[in-house]
Amino acid sequence: MTTDHVDSGSKPDPIESKAQDGGGWPGQEKSHGRSSLMRLLDFAGPRKVFSYLGCGLSALSTIAGLGPYICIWLAVKDLLAVAPKWSQATGIAIYGWAGLGFAAASVILYCAGLLMAHLAAFRSASNMRKEAISHLMSLPLGYFDLHASGELRRTIDGSAADTENLLAHILPDAAGSFAMILGMPILMLVFDWRMGLACLFPILIALVCIRVMMNDQGQSFMKEYQDALVRMSKTGTEYVRGIPVVKVFQQTVYSFKAFHEAIEHYSRIARNYAMQICHLPQTIQMTALNGTVIFLIPVAILLASGQSDFTSFVADFAFYAVFSGMVPTAMTRLQFSSESFSKADDALSRITGVLSVDPLTVSTEPEHPKSADASLERVSYTYPGADRPALERIDFEVPEGGTVALVGPSGGGKSTCASLLPRFWDVDSGRVAVGGIDVRSIDPHDLMGQVAFVFQTSRLFSTTILENVRAARPEATPEQVMDALRAAQCMGIVDKLPDGLNTMLGSNGSYLSGGEVQRVALARAILKESPIVVLDEATAFADPENEVLIQKALTKLTRVEGDRRRTVLMIAHRLSTVAHVDRILVLDGGHLVEQGTHNQLLGAQGTYARLWSDYERAVSWKVDNSSKAVGKADQNPAGFTAGEEYAASGAEPFVTDSSTGNSDTQREGGEA
Repeated sequence: MTTDHVDSGSKPDPIESKAQDGGGWPGQEKSHGRSSLMRLLDFAGPRKVFSYLGCGLSALSTIAGLGPYICIWLAVKDLLAVAPKWSQATGIAIYGWAGLGFAAASVILYCAGLLMAHLAAFRSASNMRKEAISHLMSLPLGYFDLHASGELRRTIDGSAADTENLLAHILPDAAGSFAMILGMPILMLVFDWRMGLACLFPILIALVCIRVMMNDQGQSFMKEYQDALVRMSKTGTEYVRGIPVVKVFQQTVYSFKAFHEAIEHYSRIARNYAMQICHLPQTIQMTALNGTVIFLIPVAILLASGQSDFTSFVADFAFYAVFSGMVPTAMTRLQFSSESFSKADDALSRITGVLSVDPLTVSTEPEHPKSADASLERVSYTYPGADRPALERIDFEVPEGGTVALVGPSGGGKSTCASLLPRFWDVDSGRVAVGGIDVRSIDPHDLMGQVAFVFQTSRLFSTTILENVRAARPEATPEQVMDALRAAQCMGIVDKLPDGLNTMLGSNGSYLSGGEVQRVALARAILKESPIVVLDEATAFADPENEVLIQKALTKLTRVEGDRRRTVLMIAHRLSTVAHVDRILVLDGGHLVEQGTHNQLLGAQGTYARLWSDYERAVSWKVDNSSKAVGKADQNPAGFTAGEEYAASGAEPFVTDSSTGNSDTQREGGEA
């Protein structure tokens, strides 16, 4: 049976401008050419001024921190000048109090600077998370099928955490380090420029080493490093979810190949960076910084013989020997700040990658559908990154109150058709309409209100049964929620829970079986009262007892009042459930190859008839351990299964119960 195509004409796509106009986010073109740091600070909004204040106060704190060293030097100089008559050194107390004052001022300024920096950092990280989550809420739902939750969590939360650490700690410390590096040459050259140069030489060596480690190769490593972290987070989440399967089959962690390879990849690139890029320059840097005195002592020995005022010279040497201990601290801070700036740059690029995904377009003059019919008109669609279309020129209509089933081999395009109706994706060409209106001309919130979904696998929130069901309609009363639960055959679930409707589910609460979760999800769909229902094999993983209850709940869901029916588009793999629908659409390889009623399609002897034959043989299969069956198996060189023997005998594989769509074979324990 061939497909009848309806020409939809040359209607233009009614795509209008974007609904949101919040001035843009920091990664947009208006920020082109600005540094990553400035773009990160933009997330802080008006509070970014606190970041500038924090850096200024941190720099002042570092400069004030040099005061005690000068006071110590002055005190030592006075003591040496009157030695051994120490009592004549009258300025010691003044220098002591001055040093204490400088130290206290340094601590106060540093704490105030950190407070200011944290105010900006917290706001920046918070706004980054809010901006990203808000943008995710505007993206097509299909986007989340292509991006794992672990990947998105690492991108958003990890990027915000890196940004917070940079702005709250690293940036003010870097400002202080720069102030120290600028101040040290002045102090080191003002007393004795020769010993000062000896102390500055290790700093020059360290700066060269840092530059070598942070070259293009180092920047490339930082990107690979962050990619490895994202990959580990993604595969780690998948592994944790798969632990029950691993435990059932007594496998080790290495049985989950992707997670193991992600860990090995991370370990390999971190080890290679440390041993190949950083090993030699880091060794030279640390040796030079921590061995400043090695450069200072030879210079002091050479200068000592020509000193007329040896006491003052010893005081100067003591100053440089003590002061040189600050050099490793300053350079270590500077090195860590360089690494953090690279991380922040990578974090910005990742968060910008999320924010740059185009959101769903919203019509400036949205229309409201007047009826509950749905249609796909010459629709073609290709998934992002795919090399062939998932759908090509698909044409069909679901009339208001009608029930249409999508069947076909795996990968045929059934779920894609169902996902295009509520705009999980936007079509490449053609038109998807609800009530005769292109879904792109309907406000997304209005469109979601028109459609209720029941998927193969449903998920509940870690909250009460009441709030889980009321998620479909937040203003619903507890009585309305109870009515929906009753219609979804959930009263047995509610009655057995300790707190009834107010029982917490999930972590630290009660847990439900898969079939029970599906019935609660059905109650949510019933409470929504949408005129269109999309069913994606809602009974696929249910046991026989739960399946009977789910079938009853589906009967309630697909009817509004009395005998009036909702518009239903259902995806079915169990063909017995679609034998009595209004129309069956057969998709194969992205094409609509057949459509008609069950009997019409069987008579056409096409794809549907073949699928039906395969289905009959599958549901009639049963395990038979009798000696007669074993004897037949021994005489069966072709390798027929027991079910195939049964089907070949000419017996009816099952008798369909038209009231439920179930088979007698299932009641005999035969359905696979």
